[in-house]
Amino acid sequence: MATRPVIRPQPLRGDRRALGDIGNIDSLLGVDGGKINRPITRNFRAQLLENAQVAAAANNKDPILDGATKKQEVVRAVQKKARGDKREPSKPIEVIVISPDTNEVAKAKENVSSNEYSSVLDARSKAASKTLDIDYVDKDNDLAAVEYVEDMYTFYKEVENETKPQMYMHTQPEINEKMRSILIDWLVEVHVKFDLSPETLYLTVNIIDRFLSLKTVPRRELQLVGVSALLTASKYEEIWPPQVNDLVYVTDNSYNSKQILVMEKTILGNLEWYLTVPTQYVFLVRFIKASGSDPKVENMVHFLAELGLMHHDSLMFCPSMLAASAVYTARCCLNKSPTWTDTLKFHTGYSESQLMDCSKLLAFIHSKAGESKLRGVFKKYSKLGRGAVALISPAKCLLSSAP
Repeated sequence: MATRPVIRPQPLRGDRRALGDIGNIDSLLGVDGGKINRPITRNFRAQLLENAQVAAAANNKDPILDGATKKQEVVRAVQKKARGDKREPSKPIEVIVISPDTNEVAKAKENVSSNEYSSVLDARSKAASKTLDIDYVDKDNDLAAVEYVEDMYTFYKEVENETKPQMYMHTQPEINEKMRSILIDWLVEVHVKFDLSPETLYLTVNIIDRFLSLKTVPRRELQLVGVSALLTASKYEEIWPPQVNDLVYVTDNSYNSKQILVMEKTILGNLEWYLTVPTQYVFLVRFIKASGSDPKVENMVHFLAELGLMHHDSLMFCPSMLAASAVYTARCCLNKSPTWTDTLKFHTGYSESQLMDCSKLLAFIHSKAGESKLRGVFKKYSKLGRGAVALISPAKCLLSSAP
């Protein structure tokens, strides 16, 4: 059987102390000649002191000095406090019973919830007892931000008038409402050609109107303003915006790339680079959701809203009212009953009577779309992929006293 080699300790150099002698080894009288082969902890130290005292008492000897005895008692007290003295009877816990029918218990049940979203829904449902919870299906979708969506739209409605374009045709000596309609109709076709997102179209029109509200533009540069606004909105909204050369091509080389970029810089300078605005599309998404999941209603709403974009008179209304009126007019066209629900009233913030003027304007524009020479929006929504909603007759109930 092999023997284990004995390793002799090396001599210390200089004044360095051995590692085992630095603070973790102590000598106690009466315990193995004053040497302990394990680190001393508070509990273990107190146990050793107690054992030494018991052994000394059995031999009628006092192994510890008076000063050490006091130290021992202090250590023992600390040790008992740390581990708890089981011999001391525990004090009874006073229990206060609250009647379950008190208001405090009811409030506690409402405040304490394992699901934060449920508490938000409870508070919201109390505020609108007759409305449907349109965000319930998105409660597990983090991108929907259902806990904050109501606050977001409250903020949008507060600031929408700050970036709302004003009616400006009286300040433009060389352009008129018809020219603007032609420009928007052409941009709708370009928007379809490049397969851009709806947000881009609404932001493009917003940029055009805000810029024309601030700066006089000659007739020959109106299309340049439109294509430059489309480029700016595409850079803001799209992952892959159109190239400048592509926009030069769709203008039939009426402008070169340098002119488009210079106009883009001019537009951004006049708007102070402020592009984060609540457009009509922001409200359309929310209000369509409140109307219910009906693809035909959704297509009709977008059709009416884009028809409204082409007409200068729609600038007299704020984006949220235009969006709510588009939903109301679409439901009238499709004979939805009831036409305006409590859920729509709650989420839009408008009653049926408040929307009547704007809805009549949209219905009038709808009635003229089929015979208009500007066919961009009409052709877009005449296809089966969009429900062919452009072929549906306008709401007769709104045309009786339309402007």
